[in-house]
Formats: sequence, C-alpha cells, structure tokens
Amino acid sequence: MPVNDIIILIIIGVFAGFLSGSMGIGGGIIIVPALIFFFGISQHEAQGTSLGILVFPVAIAGAYNYYKEGYINTKFVFIILFAFLVGGYFGSLLSVNLPDKVLKKVFGILILLIGIKMVFSK
Repeated sequence: MPVNDIIILIIIGVFAGFLSGSMGIGGGIIIVPALIFFFGISQHEAQGTSLGILVFPVAIAGAYNYYKEGYINTKFVFIILFAFLVGGYFGSLLSVNLPDKVLKKVFGILILLIGIKMVFSK
C-alpha cells in the first residue's frame, strides 16, 4: 500500500475518532464518504469497511471518559446494543442486495435529512 494512502487512512481515522469522541459521530458521516471520495471504492465496500472498524473496540477510549463522568446510561446501552445487533444484521442483508447507485442515494438522502433536522430543530 502506498505511503500516501496510509497517511490518508490515518487522517480519516483520527478525524473520525475525534468526532466520535467529541460528538458521537464518525463511521457513517466521516469514514464512509471519505473512503468513497479519497479511494473511489463502492458504497458497499465503504459501509462494510466502516462496520469492520466497529467490530474492534475503537470506542472504548472515548466511552471510558464519558463513563468516568457518569454520562453513560448502562441500561440504555445494553438494550440498544442488543437492538443494534439485530438491526445491523438485517440492515446489512438488505444493503448488500441493493445496487450501489441506490445505496449511495439512500445514504446521501439520509445524511441530508438528518443534517436538516439537526440545523432547524429547536
């Protein structure tokens, strides 16, 4: 792998990790578009790679600081974690069977709608 690619991947990881730790975002909003833009990979591969990152305990460092300060509702964590596992499994079954163009459009529209809601909600 070329050194430039490694540097870009490190920058993407640090930026996504920083945003994940500071705002709770990273994978879908930063990593997926960055992989598509910088490396020209498919929407499917970008989403799969982003999910692959989540398999490893990358959020532990950020979550630890929130936990120390009492900002983690552990009851919510376990309920959402289970539901997330189920949703992730079935969502990936749907996603891998969609054409890349359709998946990319759905992804973009979802991020746009979330952004509009965040900017214009009270």
